[in-house]
Amino acid sequence: MKLILASNNAAKLEEMREILNGLGVEVVSQREAGCFFEVEETGTSFEENAYLKAAAVTKATGAAAVADDSGLMVEALDGAPGIYSARFTGNPTDNDEDRNAFLLRKLEGVQNRRAKFVSCLCCTFPNGDVLRARGEMHGAIAQAPRGNAGFGYDPLFLSDDYAGRTNGELAPGEKNAVSHRGRALRQFAEELERYQNAHK
Repeated sequence: MKLILASNNAAKLEEMREILNGLGVEVVSQREAGCFFEVEETGTSFEENAYLKAAAVTKATGAAAVADDSGLMVEALDGAPGIYSARFTGNPTDNDEDRNAFLLRKLEGVQNRRAKFVSCLCCTFPNGDVLRARGEMHGAIAQAPRGNAGFGYDPLFLSDDYAGRTNGELAPGEKNAVSHRGRALRQFAEELERYQNAHK
């Protein structure tokens, strides 16, 4: 079975290939499938945005597609940045460092630093079937960035699974074992296996 990842993110592609490898699923990027468009994320939740991205690729290619939408939710900020994690500062040219600095400014003097990473996966099929999976990683926001691994808010995120260490200080294997996307992908792999068995 071939599955198109509605993204050109190399790290996401590698992670998905690794986890779905045992199911005999070939995962290709959106670009490899001949889709060169960007889907506007107009949804109000991770689930909606993941569906929009997957459905657009399925419609364009007539093939099954899977998309991930993920982000950081901070309790003291009422769940922000949430679906706006990649554009939290409001400036599209800002990088990860800028967004981390912006988040720390927002949390100056704030006692409750609890937060979670959320990943929602959606797989759409040409026949209209839809599979979904969700993973979460719980923790807190550090007082300052630590570590050079990972990306995004990783240097600020203190995972409950690794006391005292940020995601930026974890080796890729350590992070993938407990990450929101890793959890969502493993749940998705189970859903996909059940789906394949039911449609043999």
